[in-house]
Amino acid sequence: MKKFFVTNLIFLLTLNILIKSFWILGIDRGVQNTLSSGDYGIYYALLNFTYLFNIILDLGITQFNNRTIAQNPILLRKYFAKILPLKLVLAGVYCVVLFGVAFIISYDSFSFFLLKWLCVFQILTSLLTYLRSNISALLLFKTDSFLSILDKSLTIIFCCLMLYTPILKNGLKVEYFVYVQVISMFVSVLTALIICLVKTKSLVKKETNNKNTFITLSWDTKFMRTVLKFGFPYALLTLLMAFYNRMDTVMIERLLSDGDIQSGIYASGFRLVDSVNMVAYLFSVILLPLFARMIKEKQDVSEIVKVSFQILLLITIGFAAVSVTYSLPLMELLYNKHIEESSRVYQVLSFCFIPVSMTYIFGTLLTANGSLKKLNIVALCGMIINIGVNLLLIPKFKAVGSAYSALTAQSITAILQIIIALKMFNIKVGKIYVLKILCFITSVIISTLLIEKLSIVWHVRLVLSLMAYVLLSFVCRIFSVSEMKTYIGTLIDKK
Repeated sequence: MKKFFVTNLIFLLTLNILIKSFWILGIDRGVQNTLSSGDYGIYYALLNFTYLFNIILDLGITQFNNRTIAQNPILLRKYFAKILPLKLVLAGVYCVVLFGVAFIISYDSFSFFLLKWLCVFQILTSLLTYLRSNISALLLFKTDSFLSILDKSLTIIFCCLMLYTPILKNGLKVEYFVYVQVISMFVSVLTALIICLVKTKSLVKKETNNKNTFITLSWDTKFMRTVLKFGFPYALLTLLMAFYNRMDTVMIERLLSDGDIQSGIYASGFRLVDSVNMVAYLFSVILLPLFARMIKEKQDVSEIVKVSFQILLLITIGFAAVSVTYSLPLMELLYNKHIEESSRVYQVLSFCFIPVSMTYIFGTLLTANGSLKKLNIVALCGMIINIGVNLLLIPKFKAVGSAYSALTAQSITAILQIIIALKMFNIKVGKIYVLKILCFITSVIISTLLIEKLSIVWHVRLVLSLMAYVLLSFVCRIFSVSEMKTYIGTLIDKK
């Protein structure tokens, strides 16, 4: 099971790092540099505003569906036929609530125009996420990996034409950027729907020998109530997490007179962090159905938790170390405005990657176990802390204050989730293991400081630092050479 996890993880990470890194650091950054700070800032704030109400689009259905289908694949046909109509109804409710709140807080006409298309984008995104949950629940991770990068791949193609064709670049507007994302997401949803239908039919034939594999959508009120009842804890968790993950730029834009510009600065500082957060999120994509299956079969999850933690420990500590050391040259490399301000925000937000990654392991484990009450209490604490600290720090420190707020909330929620998960699953952490981790972290700090003093160009020092971190992970016995040989051998055999 550990080999299965690692090999599928490598495949998923490789695809997403190649595509989504280019999207975040190449296309999205290029659009921000081309547009004015105000235009991109209002787009980014509105995008995060739409995320706040995403819970209405799903109400916990996707996570409940993923966990249930992973444990009982034969239910796929029944759930698919009855959940899809419910998703469409929820999309209508989402539109009403989203525009109602936007009217109350007095967005202008242009903001309403962008919000309309971003609303469509979020509806399509939610639908794609649900369709993918069926595929990943069947442990078809390679198919899911393809779907995970399809929309961004299409967007990259369209945006490259807009950014690198002189005539189109000069006339680039923020609304064109939104149109392209909506079109790409629509194509991805259509592709996922076709794949999902094919997989559902093949599963019916295999499990029941029934030649009638036609799927008829139906409205079953009793079934819907049952799904929403069991999905509600997941929905509440998603809502609370959205508030302490996505409220930052919304509050910046609303609380400050130059909120649109400060929101753009926050977006600049967050972009690299967002790109690596994607790596941690991909762990949860595989871990949720995998943990759910293992828990049902009463298998020990500690080895999967351990290998996930070790991989993310290397990535997160290394990222934070180089981010703090080389924040200014990195921002100069990426942007052409507000560089120093973005650098300060980036330094703080880079540390958020550590607790966020731990949440994607231990929070996912608790979700797979159905421990939603504990997770919701933790998420509620995170939301209260985030909003409270933002109200205190944003007026005084602007975007940097919001970054400190995010770090505070993420750290506290991650620590609480780790403590709960270790106790619940009786996962033992020995003193020697803790010493290995402390040794690795200390070695990373010392090596970063030493390499930073070398009289060579900064990007060479950055690469040397990353190479040193990998070497130190073996020296400190975070990883072993024999394990790496096993994983590589498995990958070669599969090819």
